[in-house]
Amino acid sequence: MKLRSLIAAVALLASTGAAMANCYEIIGCDDSDYFQRSDLRQLSCQSLWEVRNLIYQQNGYCFQTDRARRAFGNQGCWISEQGQVRLNAYERENVAQIVAVEKSKGCN
Repeated sequence: MKLRSLIAAVALLASTGAAMANCYEIIGCDDSDYFQRSDLRQLSCQSLWEVRNLIYQQNGYCFQTDRARRAFGNQGCWISEQGQVRLNAYERENVAQIVAVEKSKGCN
């Protein structure tokens, strides 16, 4: 009976499509902490790109570029328009902060 309950719980969690946050020692959790520009400036362009795109991936975005598909894949994605990805307030602000730091650092 316990195994059946565990399987049911896992199936329920999988069906919700709930995003799983990524937490980082230097900058915090992407869905519940506001990233600080001073902390983001410590990251490389590659790391900034990865953190930004992980936010989109965990919210169902289907990547369009070869680079992103190679890095993240599109398994389990369901949103093909980046503008339609539903981000919470923390995630929206964190993406904006990352983009600003990427621009200031001249990242591609």
